[in-house]
Amino acid sequence: MDATAFKRWLKTTMGLDAEAVGPGVVERAIAGRMRALGVAEADAYWRRLQAQPLEQQELIEAVVVPETWFFRGVEAFDALARAFAPRLAEPGAAPLRLLSLPCSTGEEPYTLAMALLDAGWPPQRLRIDAYDISERALAKAGHAVYGANSFRGGDLRYRDRHFRALGHGRWQLSDAVRGCVRLHRANVLAIDFLPEAASFDAVFCRNLLIYFDQDTQVRAVGVLARALAADGLLFVGAAETGLLLSLGYASAQIPMAAAFRNQRSAPAPAPAPAPPQPWRAPALAPLPAAAARPRPFAAVATALAARPAPASPPAPAQAADDSLAQARRLADNGDFAQAERLCQAHLRAHGPNAEALCLLGVIYGADGADARAEDAFRKALYLQPDHAESLMHLALLLDAKGDAAGARLMRQRAARHRDRNP
Repeated sequence: MDATAFKRWLKTTMGLDAEAVGPGVVERAIAGRMRALGVAEADAYWRRLQAQPLEQQELIEAVVVPETWFFRGVEAFDALARAFAPRLAEPGAAPLRLLSLPCSTGEEPYTLAMALLDAGWPPQRLRIDAYDISERALAKAGHAVYGANSFRGGDLRYRDRHFRALGHGRWQLSDAVRGCVRLHRANVLAIDFLPEAASFDAVFCRNLLIYFDQDTQVRAVGVLARALAADGLLFVGAAETGLLLSLGYASAQIPMAAAFRNQRSAPAPAPAPAPPQPWRAPALAPLPAAAARPRPFAAVATALAARPAPASPPAPAQAADDSLAQARRLADNGDFAQAERLCQAHLRAHGPNAEALCLLGVIYGADGADARAEDAFRKALYLQPDHAESLMHLALLLDAKGDAAGARLMRQRAARHRDRNP
């Protein structure tokens, strides 16, 4: 018996696209569980899996490998605090409701609490709900004791404010932060996940959708749409921005935060899966008419760092950054022709580089030049084979062309890069 039935079960149970997590991951998880149980035949293990809910959870745990740390992608947390600062000043305003999904071992929802507490929010005005499918991860989140792997980056001042050293490199999170977060075990694809009345001011769902196939992605985003308040913010991973634009979301125009707003006035039911359509960067759906289209480039501005203009005359490297930032702004305003000219001038002046070529590919795609977009992405990958944005945009383009095998290869390469550089 091969792993096909197990992969199909994982997709039905938790929406997992086995190819997206990398080659061999499911097979290794199955082999590990068989060794742990002393089962020699895959058929026998399959029968046990079908009969024992506890073993089902064990296999899910073996496949889902959480990788997270505090203040991962700090720009998103800064953006959240700024976005809701006006409400903080409103006496009697409703508590701020936040959703973290998947919450893994708790670093993300606890970071939400720390960021807002540091911004002046009193604990009683914060309600943070955190969900994950993994009982093991939730148990660690509830214990709230963390080691060095959870603290990365150069600025760890928050650790002194919110943690107590236990010795041997272990740190206990404060009760004040823990009290802001409620932990729940749930599957985002379950029919009863979240009540219909749920209305969160902000939803953090980062780097989950990339592990789903297209139909499951649409289902999951539909669930998030029901959870999000009409004027709420949805934060996703940088590689997931194209999907959000294709489903009617508009960028919140916050550099590097990958934040979106749903273009609706009231919660809507989950959208039905749509057939593949011609690729328009960075979304799968074709762009609306120019007068009404929702600025397709805005998502890329959140994924590629926009740098502030220097106060003094820029050095050559700074000038290069500024010219790309200007090209991003032009593309964001729909001036694709001028944005392309600026990108080409940048390449002539500074030589080929992956970031500029990826940007050029997005501009071509937004203007409908699919073949030129593909060529630009492939050139970017020739220069930098692990350039994540180029890999994911090229995967979307190949999917729309019907090249499922090519798209899968691009996603596998992106997954291997994430594994090597968490």
